[in-house]
Amino acid sequence: MTDPNASILLTGASGRVGRMVLRCWPKGRSGLTAQYRRPQPGALCWDPLDGPGALLAHADRAGRRFAAMVALAGVVPGPGRDLSLNRTIAEATLDAAAQAGITRVLLASSSAVYGAGEAMAEDAPPAPVNAYGVAKREMEAACAPWRARGMEICCLRIGNVAGADALLLNVVERRGAIVIDRIADGGGPVRSYIGPASLAAVLATLCRHAGPLPDMLNIAAPQPVAMTALAQAAGARYETRPARGTSADHPRLPPSRRAAPFCPRRQHSRGNGPPMAHEQPRLSRGRRYLPQPRRST
Repeated sequence: MTDPNASILLTGASGRVGRMVLRCWPKGRSGLTAQYRRPQPGALCWDPLDGPGALLAHADRAGRRFAAMVALAGVVPGPGRDLSLNRTIAEATLDAAAQAGITRVLLASSSAVYGAGEAMAEDAPPAPVNAYGVAKREMEAACAPWRARGMEICCLRIGNVAGADALLLNVVERRGAIVIDRIADGGGPVRSYIGPASLAAVLATLCRHAGPLPDMLNIAAPQPVAMTALAQAAGARYETRPARGTSADHPRLPPSRRAAPFCPRRQHSRGNGPPMAHEQPRLSRGRRYLPQPRRST
């Protein structure tokens, strides 16, 4: 798909990552339709678990189908949350996409499918060590029937998204110093991150890429970033404490050869330091990309 005006559907627009992607989408969201489960102006009101009816009706009213879907909707870890719904939501989304004639779906997975380790390329065998990683891997496996019918599904194994992770949410929500674990070598944890502007640019490029996409893609900035560097870039005060466990359950993603053709040639950055970290001053000072409090609807 090469048409820059092609219509794209973004599900999960009310989530933390979805709200940041909407704010950062290139060219002012041109051709992008957001999906919510409650009515919002100019958006698609649709719950995939209710079936494809609302999606099909929207396509009929618009007189054209969506050329691609970015499927961010899912369940994130938290007390009492049923992570197995990630597979259920994905299956319902893919079934609706098939009925609506959408041939390309970018499905948000997670680097958590790899488990512990460094330099986890896309061909590394998944070995999740937590329930979220297990749930996302089961979701990925559930794509097989739709792929067999010709749908192009690219599962995006996304690292931490700056601003949606616990560290930078604490920067915004707490006035005092944030606390960062100090691991055995005396340093702080290092994670694979991507900034919201870079993520939105990658998603837009993948949607409009002319050739076929791989089944799996790692999505992260080229180099892992120290959490202390992110805190400093966000202008936050921080303290360190001995880690109570280990940071081994956070895989590090190497520069992805598969993803290279689809990623921006340069990260959204300025000056020295970790390229993605320079999206952080905008997060903390202007809160431009951070999820804003949601109104009841």
